[in-house]
Amino acid sequence: MQDDRKTLDDRNKMTDLERLRHSCAHVMANAILRLWPDAQFAAGPPVENGFYYDVDLQHRITPEDFAAIEAEMKKEIKANHTFEKIVVTREQAIKDSESGRLGGLGERPGNPSKFKLGNLEAIPDGEPITYFKSGDFIDLCAGPHVMRTGNIGAYKLTSVASAYYKGDEKNPQLQRIYGTAFKNKTELEAYFNMLEEAKRRDHRKIGQEMGLYTIDADFTGPGLPLWLPKGGAILEELERLAKETEFAAGYVRVKTPHLAKERMYKTSGHLPYYAESMFPAISLLEEQDRARNEQLTRRKFAIADELLKFKNQEATASPEQVKELERESVAIALEQDGLGERYYLKAMNCPHHHRIFAAEPRSYRDLPLRLAEYGTCYRYEQSGELFGLMRVRSLNMNDAHIYCTPEQFAPEFNAVNEMYLKYFKIFGVEKYVMRFSTHSQEGLGKKYVNEPELWLQTENMVRDVLKSSGINYVEVPNEAAFYGPKIDVQVWSVIGREFTLATNQVDFAVPRKFGLVYRGKDNSDKTPLCIHRAPLGTHERFIGFLIEHYAGNFPLWLAPEQVRVLTIGEEEPLVNYAKAIVQELRAHMVRAEGDYSNDKINGKIQQAEQAKVHTMLVIGPRDMAANAVSVRVHGKGSLGAKPKTEVVAEILQAIRERRP
Repeated sequence: MQDDRKTLDDRNKMTDLERLRHSCAHVMANAILRLWPDAQFAAGPPVENGFYYDVDLQHRITPEDFAAIEAEMKKEIKANHTFEKIVVTREQAIKDSESGRLGGLGERPGNPSKFKLGNLEAIPDGEPITYFKSGDFIDLCAGPHVMRTGNIGAYKLTSVASAYYKGDEKNPQLQRIYGTAFKNKTELEAYFNMLEEAKRRDHRKIGQEMGLYTIDADFTGPGLPLWLPKGGAILEELERLAKETEFAAGYVRVKTPHLAKERMYKTSGHLPYYAESMFPAISLLEEQDRARNEQLTRRKFAIADELLKFKNQEATASPEQVKELERESVAIALEQDGLGERYYLKAMNCPHHHRIFAAEPRSYRDLPLRLAEYGTCYRYEQSGELFGLMRVRSLNMNDAHIYCTPEQFAPEFNAVNEMYLKYFKIFGVEKYVMRFSTHSQEGLGKKYVNEPELWLQTENMVRDVLKSSGINYVEVPNEAAFYGPKIDVQVWSVIGREFTLATNQVDFAVPRKFGLVYRGKDNSDKTPLCIHRAPLGTHERFIGFLIEHYAGNFPLWLAPEQVRVLTIGEEEPLVNYAKAIVQELRAHMVRAEGDYSNDKINGKIQQAEQAKVHTMLVIGPRDMAANAVSVRVHGKGSLGAKPKTEVVAEILQAIRERRP
């Protein structure tokens, strides 16, 4: 059962914009009540991009009703009512709920505030019970709000959905009315312009148009992308970037299989706690197990046959005989379940890398050891959560694990952060934040490994590195990984859309579970710290981000088709000249193609532009005579005629430098 109720501490940390949106939700509820007085309200919180209120109402609200609701909201805002906080006893709150006063404009005999009674039960004993009143509307609410309804700037209702009360399908289904609000009309318009631009840049739309990937749900399966040649080119470029960067930083590359024994994931702790996100186990029987399994299966069917005869009165048996056969059937099932080995498709690379660390004796002189791999992982995302490349079931991860001593942690962790900043510069990411997630004391032994001192120690280590390096970060309590603090890297695309790019984690617990040790300077065995890092995240999510970030207009080094040579005519000497240029570029691993057809040059250029080819080299008789080419760049137009050798050299240099 879902309970999204914020703690008082969470509420005190609300931003000014969240307060404004929370207040706008109250104003919307007031407006709905003016139009439909029988409306019953549940919860109305601010959310990432606006607010919502869940309402139980016989009338089905549709977008056609939004204008009328917004008109009533406008009246309430113009009235400039104060948001008045009122502290009450639990008994008074129950009384006001039963009278229908809470979530209403007045008492409503025979129409009690049933959802407010449920919300009231969720308030812990000892926590103050408060109302907020604006005009005639009174609601059970802990706040906070803006001072007056007139402080609400620009607003707009956006959509209607269905939602179960408190997220439990056993509860009534309510109408969820979404809206958003900003300080002023300019910010509101900018937000909706961004949404329109985001639709235009949708990676699913552009990915299909450019022929980057496909998801064949009927044969391959949902959430399992197939990379087409053009998408594969982007994938290869990202891997090359990662491998070059990591080699320069002292990483060594490893390769691990796509599955492992159940014992691996039980040792790491991913089983049973992560089991819902893993594909089901694969049971493999060795020869001797297969023989025993066949024997047990035959006996199981024989028992079933005997029990059926007893049931149909084709044979007689005492109750004790029947019970004995049933017990034997259960025993067979248990024995069959224990036969053979159970394997799982790997959902993460870290346990495999831990076994690589354990494969050889290690000394403090071997550390830090940086193991890197573009490993394929498989996670069973629920079908309703799958979304293009952003949420998939097969993912290729830019993974690495750094095993180090406590003294080496700070420079190693800082180096990982510096790697992120380098990548941000290459891809033109100007806005980012590191979301530093810590544990909670209440979750120790449940949600988190029960090592309170190590939690505080490693969190302080991470915090110190972030502060000393000047990295832009925010701290978020109670969202760490189960084995240590983590950092979620949030980035914004050029249009201001936020993405979660990757995660860094500090692991002080799992290496110990695997018995990982190194021989220290004092000749004693010590457990290394492990830094999990994946600066480029997964191919799938990162390429999805890049498609939207660039709107498919990739820089030259990353473009699926980097150069297309276009001839004006199809005379043999001209075509041979063009083909020679294509061959020269391809000899340097440039993704170059040629269009030597007799189509008109304007049509060829239009086709190349539609395909988002980065650079077009147009060649006519005059260009050939001068050993030159006419250069066009996608989205920029003609750059004029230039010597062929100069253009080729410039293309190679731009690719080598990975220019934006």
